[in-house]
Amino acid sequence: MMNPSVRLPSAVALLGAALMLAACSPQGGAPAPDAAQQQAQRRNADAARNLDTYRQLLRIHNDEMAVSMGKDIVTRFPDSDAAKEVQKTLPGIEQRYAEASEKYRLASLWLYQLSPMAGGTQSTATIQSSQPSGNDRVQLVLRRHNSWGQSVFLYGSKPGFVCRGNCVIASTVDGKSVRIMAFAPSTGEPALMIRDDKAFLTMLQKAKKITMDVTLADGEKKQTLVYEVGGFDPAKWVSVGKPKKK
Repeated sequence: MMNPSVRLPSAVALLGAALMLAACSPQGGAPAPDAAQQQAQRRNADAARNLDTYRQLLRIHNDEMAVSMGKDIVTRFPDSDAAKEVQKTLPGIEQRYAEASEKYRLASLWLYQLSPMAGGTQSTATIQSSQPSGNDRVQLVLRRHNSWGQSVFLYGSKPGFVCRGNCVIASTVDGKSVRIMAFAPSTGEPALMIRDDKAFLTMLQKAKKITMDVTLADGEKKQTLVYEVGGFDPAKWVSVGKPKKK
């Protein structure tokens, strides 16, 4: 039979080793996370921070930044709870932002000016053709002058347009064919004056896109002018009063 005094040192040694192992292990005996688990924890933390930012952007109605952040969350953390939450609201925010951006783009195509002109006051609303672009653009001008009255005309570069007497501009308004009567000014400017300006303005305020087929005096080249007019704001084309009686 073994002497108990001989077994005691071994038992004490085993107990000490067990205590040391316990001290080096996480509380509860759970093993330390490995590299993959640590990376997953960091990704979850990043997703949670970005989600908090996304929520704040929604609260302040910053749709542009919210769309950018939302797409980033869905792309970088596709299987996360953050991505699932974002996908509930992101499509609606994207649509709202796209509509607002297009509205701003169309509005910015118009230029409104009020200035002295030929001894009077002139108010204009001008839009450049979307097609052709660059140096070949042709302006569509709405003009009010307190001496000359109201007029609508196309204004390009010299030598202007072919129009002998009254001419017809074959046009479309949102895809519907329209015939617009015009004439060339007797003063020689590279312009085409719209004969019925009131009817044209009524049509313009309901339109999104107007095309006009014209003939350029330079080589009698045929050209289709395209105007994205949906951003016109009548309130910004200010009145200058009725023409003075002569």
